[in-house]
Amino acid sequence: MFRNLILTATAALMPTLAVAEGNLASQPIDLPDLVLESAALKMSQTEYQLETGVYYRLNITADGEEEFAVLFPELVRNAWFNQIVVNDLEVKAHGLYSLEFDAAGTFTITFVPIRPGRYDFWVDGYETRGMAGAFVVN
Repeated sequence: MFRNLILTATAALMPTLAVAEGNLASQPIDLPDLVLESAALKMSQTEYQLETGVYYRLNITADGEEEFAVLFPELVRNAWFNQIVVNDLEVKAHGLYSLEFDAAGTFTITFVPIRPGRYDFWVDGYETRGMAGAFVVN
């Protein structure tokens, strides 16, 4: 009887675990491309509405007329990044700080946000000129 009481009390004190359905990294949702426009110094998107636990794919493209470094440090700390692909080559995202364009091209990133919040992104040195936005995760 004492054992049952301890088991019941222990079960009542344990947090409820959230369990995700299926494979979170099987079929990502494609987000609108983020295109960096050198001539106009603007971005094609300034906000992305996301949900925690959903797998996303984002293409970030630059025309190569300017060197751009795209930063999103808070998203990196609050999401699981599956991969970053450049020219069909996968880059591991351990210690990711920024994605830098020295020439024209596209980075493809796939990730799952794990914590709600607003996570800013910007082009280093151009954020005050309107090349900034946010990932809003609910």
